[in-house]
Amino acid sequence: MSTQISYQEFLNDFRNTIVSATARLRNIPETQSGQKSAPDEWSAKETIGHLIDSAANNHQRFVRAQFTDDLVFTGYEQDQWINSQMYRDESWSEVIQLWSSYNLHLVHVASAIPEDVLTKPRSRHTLDQIAFYLVDKNDPTTLEYLIRDYLDHLRHHLDQLFAEVTK
Repeated sequence: MSTQISYQEFLNDFRNTIVSATARLRNIPETQSGQKSAPDEWSAKETIGHLIDSAANNHQRFVRAQFTDDLVFTGYEQDQWINSQMYRDESWSEVIQLWSSYNLHLVHVASAIPEDVLTKPRSRHTLDQIAFYLVDKNDPTTLEYLIRDYLDHLRHHLDQLFAEVTK
């Protein structure tokens, strides 16, 4: 997890991750973006679709958490979200653009959160269920942890995607 660097450095790293990944994604041909390595795996297009869904879910979490004393959020059925939105039928360039723009907006949202809100310990949370790196239910956590965890999740999927398309 990226907790070793300052929050400002984290935000710069978040932005740089989006910008560099966007350039790399644009180098993947449309035909290749829809190919699956196995029937039960996601294509590159579906992986970025999943990351759009993750951005949408976490966007509301990042905003709502600023006005509550907890970090209690529902999860979502990721495969159902991907299938119902039919990312496989959408233009690769439009999927990339939406993902990139949405995440650059999340960098902005995350940069606008007051430090006391960002670092406020929250005893009630569901990060034992929804985080990429789970937090014990009995351990307090922060909105900053959730935001940093979001980037770790995003990078995990980008790493998988780039490893698959360069095989």
